[in-house]
Amino acid sequence: MTAQVREGGGGAVAGACRMALMRPASGPERDAADWPRLAETLGLPLLESALSARQETRCDVYLSQDETGPFLQVTGSRAPGPVRCGFYDPAMAYRRRGGQNELLGRAVGVHRCPGGRVIDATGGFAADAFVLADLGARVLLCEQHPMLATLLALSVDHLTHVQHDWRSDVVGRLSVHSGDSRLLPAGELQAEDVLYLDPMFPPGRRSAAGKGMALLQRLLPEHPDSAAESLLRWALRQTVRRVVVKRPLKAPQLCGIRPSHGLSGRSVRFDVYQLDGVAVHES
Repeated sequence: MTAQVREGGGGAVAGACRMALMRPASGPERDAADWPRLAETLGLPLLESALSARQETRCDVYLSQDETGPFLQVTGSRAPGPVRCGFYDPAMAYRRRGGQNELLGRAVGVHRCPGGRVIDATGGFAADAFVLADLGARVLLCEQHPMLATLLALSVDHLTHVQHDWRSDVVGRLSVHSGDSRLLPAGELQAEDVLYLDPMFPPGRRSAAGKGMALLQRLLPEHPDSAAESLLRWALRQTVRRVVVKRPLKAPQLCGIRPSHGLSGRSVRFDVYQLDGVAVHES
């Protein structure tokens, strides 16, 4: 793996969910990453591919790679298909046609600061980050879960080396930081940066459909609104250009803090806090 994962703390993966790396049995994917080193770094077992996901009993979730790219796979008798980063979603081509009218791009203000940097403080599967990079922004993806951060880095690296693919140029504007965005090195955030937050699992959304969401629920602990509020309060104390928070359309404003303005779609909205390099200090 040539993609660089910036380390920011977090240590080895731990928890009730049994995780592993699965080395592909054959083909170029077997050597696409240094699987033994990744397993050692993550503190996870490295398994050899032998069973189907529905027959696999040695782990609950594993990270691997096939001809399409890196993926996470849930195991068990009812295992769904693999889950990949948002870069691989066919819907990305459709969102691309939205151009500057893409609601997310308008909320972040990419047209106001061409080539500006966005700090995605809640990386996940990076679908929104990819859209922003496609609009020209440079995006730093911060992901606390080491396995998810590794998936992101492997995916960026994979697409970087795919020839004649429009996504190759886009992922060149993405970088991955493994760790809590709130622990970024002093001086990392600049006045022209935008902080983007997409808090996990707001109330009433725990049963959200989709294998990606189901996988995140399995990997990550509960994220009550108090955690999202803490993240927003931190973000508003930073001397950045603006803070953008993605919320379900009907969800309340975090912390009860009224945004400068908002943009709403059919199911989500973006609360925009315009700071212009001046941090907000609550009384």
